Amino acid sequence: MEEVLLRLKELLFPSIAAVAVLSVDVNIAIVRVDARCTAAGAACPVCGTWSNRVHGSYPRFPADVPSGGRRVVLQLKVRRFNCGNSDCACRTFVEQIPGLTRRHSQRTERLRSILALVGLALAGRAGARIAGVLGVSISRSTVLRLVEALPELEVVAPRAVGVDEYATRKGRHYGTVLIGIETRHPHRPAAGPGGAQPGSLARRAAWR
Repeated sequence: MEEVLLRLKELLFPSIAAVAVLSVDVNIAIVRVDARCTAAGAACPVCGTWSNRVHGSYPRFPADVPSGGRRVVLQLKVRRFNCGNSDCACRTFVEQIPGLTRRHSQRTERLRSILALVGLALAGRAGARIAGVLGVSISRSTVLRLVEALPELEVVAPRAVGVDEYATRKGRHYGTVLIGIETRHPHRPAAGPGGAQPGSLARRAAWR
């Protein structure tokens, strides 16, 4: 039995070390995986102090990536630890499994990543529809929130840019866009000397 559980762990969580599968229950609509964290302790998220003093435990039920058309839900036993730092404002904290859970999240990290990628490609309404086809029930607002929670990409200053102007309302409202020649990515224009806006600078340059 132990060998079977180890194989299930390798199958379900191949890149996550600190988790053990206790049992798997499969029915026609849902796969429920009973698991727990195997780490000896955890670090306080506020002060970083390591602790293995268990204050209590409770179950969490984060949704995971669907399998074979069935919803997958983890029944994850998590522990609450006492922080050993008397000066820390956080008296107790709940352990998180790196790569699997985060605070207050109802979904695993890999499911969040997949839904965020769907949202990036299709936006809210269409992304929610595709997620439903994949077996994940989610609203368009939640899809957009997952996209907004993604970290911003590091912007590298372009070596050469192309400047173009466009009209949102002809004769009234104009905008300026800067495109990196090498990356073909848009860049936010900065104000020019004396606080002049990029649009006015481009118009002046065009008349010279």
